[in-house]
Amino acid sequence: MSLAKTLAKGLAIVGACLTAILCSSCSSKDDAIVLGFSQAGMQGIWRTANTESIKEAAEKSGIQLHFTDAGSEQEEQIVAIRSFIAQRVDVIAFTPVVETGWDAILREAKKAGIPVVLTERAVQVSDRSLYTTMLGSDFVEQGRQAGAWLTQNILGRSGEARIVELAGPEGSLLSRDRARGFREVIATDPYFQIVRSAAGDFTRAGGKAAMKTLLAAEGRNKFKVVFAHNDEMALGAIQALEEARLRPGEDIIIISVDGIRGAFEAMVAGKLNVTVESNPLIGPQLMGVVKDVIAHRRLPHRLVVQEFVFPKELAAETLPTRKY
Repeated sequence: MSLAKTLAKGLAIVGACLTAILCSSCSSKDDAIVLGFSQAGMQGIWRTANTESIKEAAEKSGIQLHFTDAGSEQEEQIVAIRSFIAQRVDVIAFTPVVETGWDAILREAKKAGIPVVLTERAVQVSDRSLYTTMLGSDFVEQGRQAGAWLTQNILGRSGEARIVELAGPEGSLLSRDRARGFREVIATDPYFQIVRSAAGDFTRAGGKAAMKTLLAAEGRNKFKVVFAHNDEMALGAIQALEEARLRPGEDIIIISVDGIRGAFEAMVAGKLNVTVESNPLIGPQLMGVVKDVIAHRRLPHRLVVQEFVFPKELAAETLPTRKY
């Protein structure tokens, strides 16, 4: 074979290899899983951490993310989901703003052959096959964990442990479930009694106002425990108790749920006794679920996020690692 022919053949082989590499790269990009995600809203530290976790995990997983924020409006969320259907994304995931009113849009997704994954909250639908699975916290279990810590750690049993409760807005699934779990546990011991509840709308200002209402109704020394359905309300309650010249964490046991950084700071200061984690950092787990859905792996209808209980004794060593 002549030198010219040998060189030509070599160049052809090199060209074919380069073409294969480039095509492989294009195919890889074209074959990336496309996930449409609709966030319920962007309010608060917890929700911001949740959003950042999802975005970072999608990038690390090589999943192409189409992200929208519904601004706490169901109508906006339905528009977003319909847009995802039109874009022919591979999977749709969303955190429902409310529980009901999803049948029609989920039927549209099912008709288009696009699987749907719920995050954080369940929905009420006539056909459970309208969504593949739901990934999120078990709010009832969070309430149970709060009740279990109380029954196992309260000291000085005399009379009864009178408990006041800071709840979320009327009709809140999260608040309802945490209240249910808490009651399930304390109901096994008559020493523990919930004597009054007040709504604090999950905000610090709302928690402070609700605590003032409870103080006016019950008096300064009539209750031993505050159970707040989230940390923000607990932090507001702490402010109200201090203004009433009480020592939260000492005179009054404070129990809350979420595990935000502010709660850990309050525990380090001795003003909050325990927080039950409600983990927003679901991004890596969600991307794993999306890949399982694409691979047609069988999934349970309910997937629970890993979470822990943090008493104040662990707060100082844990605080530096909190991301929200």
